[in-house]
Amino acid sequence: MTHETPSPRDLERIAWTTQILGAGTTQHRASFDAGFRSYWRTDTSPTRIVMDSPPGLEDVAPWLEIRDLLGNGGVRVPEVLAADIEHGFLLLEDLGVNTYLHDLDADNADALFDGAFAQLAKLQAIAPPAGFPRYDHERLSMEPRLFDEWFCIRHLGMTLDCGEMEMLDAAYLHLVDTALAQAQVLVHRDFMPRNLMRTSTGESPAVIDFQGAVAGPIAYDPASLFKDAFISWPEDRVQAWLHEYHRRAIAAGLPLPPIERFLHDVDLMGVHRHLKVLGIFARLNYRDGKPKYLEDAPRFIAYLDTVLPRHPRLAALHDFIQRRVKPAMAERADAAR
Repeated sequence: MTHETPSPRDLERIAWTTQILGAGTTQHRASFDAGFRSYWRTDTSPTRIVMDSPPGLEDVAPWLEIRDLLGNGGVRVPEVLAADIEHGFLLLEDLGVNTYLHDLDADNADALFDGAFAQLAKLQAIAPPAGFPRYDHERLSMEPRLFDEWFCIRHLGMTLDCGEMEMLDAAYLHLVDTALAQAQVLVHRDFMPRNLMRTSTGESPAVIDFQGAVAGPIAYDPASLFKDAFISWPEDRVQAWLHEYHRRAIAAGLPLPPIERFLHDVDLMGVHRHLKVLGIFARLNYRDGKPKYLEDAPRFIAYLDTVLPRHPRLAALHDFIQRRVKPAMAERADAAR
């Protein structure tokens, strides 16, 4: 625990953990989350992780349901040792301190991503249950709107005219149509290095933070894996990894199109995700008081700079970012100095 005065929620979590693990057990913050969920590591041997999901803010039931779905499909997920669903507490195995984000470097990336491919293929092969949430037209259409509403207008203070809004509408529609035309599979939605953890046994990585899974486009998770919020790779390596994933996924029987179409789909799925993430980062700052995520906004602009010139139907969006968004970002950065 920290030296701060424990909150009522802290005391509730401590009491529950003590009931399970015994008196004298202490715990300290293990990681921070963009949402309301928190994770705490105990001082026991072996150490354990306490997940704290405050009821009404972060329902723990979907996490458990999807954890079981993935685990039954052969995906390596955290073991649940005890649960109090009503009060939002879980006791989990401790997978360690480092995620892929901590461990990846230019030398070991090929080997680590090889393990990620194996887990992703298992995940994508799981049939979404009846009634499972879907990345449907409504949801896909809403997400890129976060870019103009929260990033352009709220964060950068831009005023968008009718022509610019019509251009964005057309670009978003093209991205949505491309996504809906893909094979629909189980999608993690944040299949990226910080949500993959090396295990002590050296097996393929454990997958975490999967509670937002939906049925959706097969190119979504590959786009997430290599165009991450916190680490970037040279484009030639990204293309090589996408070719290798495609080869492995085809061999596993997943419904992927020929490589040229797949790379096109990954590009456009990535653009959709990058626009959404820029909006989410701004929303986390202004709505939720979490400013650190906006520091990575330039990384996503760089991703767009790489991909948009390859797609003539998104030329107007590329021009908008070069002519309007980048100068507004530069002006805001200058004002903050």
